[in-house]
Amino acid sequence: MIQEISAVVIWCLALCLLPDLKRRKDKSILVAAVTIATALTLNVDRIYIAGDQVLGNRNLLDLLANIFMVVGIYFLSRAILRATDVRETVGIHNRAGQSVLGIVIMALIVSFSLVDAPGTSTAFMRDFGGQWPAAVYSSVQFLYIGVVVAITGFTCFRFRSEMARPYFRVAFVFIGVGCALAVVLVLAVLGMDVLHLMGQLDAMTRLSYVYDAALVGAMVFLCVGLALPPVARRLERRSDARAAALLVERLFGVWDRITSERSEIRLDLTQTAMDRHDAPKRRLHRMLVEIQDALFVDPHLAQFLSQNDLVVLREAEQHLGARLAASGHRPLRLSRKGDTTP
Repeated sequence: MIQEISAVVIWCLALCLLPDLKRRKDKSILVAAVTIATALTLNVDRIYIAGDQVLGNRNLLDLLANIFMVVGIYFLSRAILRATDVRETVGIHNRAGQSVLGIVIMALIVSFSLVDAPGTSTAFMRDFGGQWPAAVYSSVQFLYIGVVVAITGFTCFRFRSEMARPYFRVAFVFIGVGCALAVVLVLAVLGMDVLHLMGQLDAMTRLSYVYDAALVGAMVFLCVGLALPPVARRLERRSDARAAALLVERLFGVWDRITSERSEIRLDLTQTAMDRHDAPKRRLHRMLVEIQDALFVDPHLAQFLSQNDLVVLREAEQHLGARLAASGHRPLRLSRKGDTTP
């Protein structure tokens, strides 16, 4: 049941990330979500038994799931570290991380091949964890996960206060807590491996409860933290689009009067080739630019601007301040009744 809950939670994260697939240049978080979700799904008993039968009843699906897990953890860490550090050294760290990941995968394959596991088992480590190769197989995986999530969690707490937007700061707290719980999970697994080798099966069973709770907690906190920024950005874009659309309506009369003699460069308001969230902002930006250009060519047009017109213009400028600055256009600085400030 724990595997099913964890898999559902991480698949929900993947669904939250899908709408931003085209916008996002770095798809590491989505790759991480899909690979980790796949790893957890493969460990669901019914899926595991059916899949392992196809692969010859040799528990190869356990090896495949664990490889997916470490690959997912690598991409998760890479995405979070990139979000906090954009320096050129990140590329060097990525190459080093890929090398370590390759070594870990090879170690998993070699240690798994030495485990005597004659039949399909939905509880691989419980059934075969008394063997040294199995203990190494488990320990290699979880030591890697522990080190990676510890570094990631530390980075989240370290850079949390430097995030400009509140939802990023909250997200980093959730991710940091999720990483801390993942470290607890790793320690529980390592403890269970040692207890199994010592034959302390009762103590190992008791420690497994810590593992179950830490697994669910880590997945929930990590998924909430990773889902929060894209969901918040989508809500922010929709709110921004509504505000821009309202300003377009209010500005239309001013734009129509000021640019009526310059129809050759006027905006085609029936244009629909824009993103539905970006379209109002782009229209507003275009209208402001056309008003600015018209007033620059003929400053006397400013006498047709009422005080209410100036208020709307300034509100539109404030709404698009960052975009106008980035595009290199001069900001509109209008006064009333025929006077323009250069």
